[in-house]
Amino acid sequence: MSKTNTHATDIKSADEEEPNIKVAITDGIATITLNRVKNLNVFTEETLHEFYDILEKVSQDEVVKVVVLLSACEKAFTAGADIKKMVKMGFNEGRAWSQLGHKIARKLETIPQPVIIGLHRYVLGGGVEFACACDIRIAAEDTVFSQPEIDIGVIPGWGGTQRLSRIVGIAKAKEMIYTGMRINAHEALEIGLVNHVVPRENLQEAVMTIAQTMAAKGKLALFGCKRSINKLHDSFLPEGLEYEIDRWSELFDTHDQKEGMRAFLEGREPEFKDE
Repeated sequence: MSKTNTHATDIKSADEEEPNIKVAITDGIATITLNRVKNLNVFTEETLHEFYDILEKVSQDEVVKVVVLLSACEKAFTAGADIKKMVKMGFNEGRAWSQLGHKIARKLETIPQPVIIGLHRYVLGGGVEFACACDIRIAAEDTVFSQPEIDIGVIPGWGGTQRLSRIVGIAKAKEMIYTGMRINAHEALEIGLVNHVVPRENLQEAVMTIAQTMAAKGKLALFGCKRSINKLHDSFLPEGLEYEIDRWSELFDTHDQKEGMRAFLEGREPEFKDE
């Protein structure tokens, strides 16, 4: 990326006029906007690779002091991962898919710049997992969170069992993950999943206000704060994440994974056989 004060780059998919992801950098703030509007920002393999590449470039841009993550889709921040792709996976494909999501979450967590995410409407599955890897989470009042993987025969596969537990506590994380329950923005605030809840029309302003406050700080101290805090957070985390990948992958050799995902795509209740 260039080192000018204001610049932007977009990556377009081969079959879409609009870019999958928009990027603009102004006054030290890189704003990354998920833009698969027609598809509810479902994460495809293509989009995941694009997302990682953008994070890598932004992380190395000497101008960027803060990263902001937003969604252009009105109906959902993201509906999560691409179940149409996952339903066809076996063990090896499932493991590679989990590793790809983990790679992005870890990048969000470890890039030098603080990452602020502005959330609205539905934040499902992988969306929650990526949000948990960000530093500051701001939610609109209409936001709904869920880790619904249990309903399609798998577990959270992009870090949810580890990061969600660390943020909201093991008891609440277990309830959310075991049941697939949905929680609203105000409950998310109560359990510490988000830092602030604001009216939907004020979401971007609230996010940018915090981003601008951070961007006005000295970069060396700002980045040092993130590195130091992550030292505590990282205790035993890599081992836990690798364990999650193993358990996720094993489920792609089961009947229930295929049945759960097919039932979701067909709009019916799954018939699990515990095998």
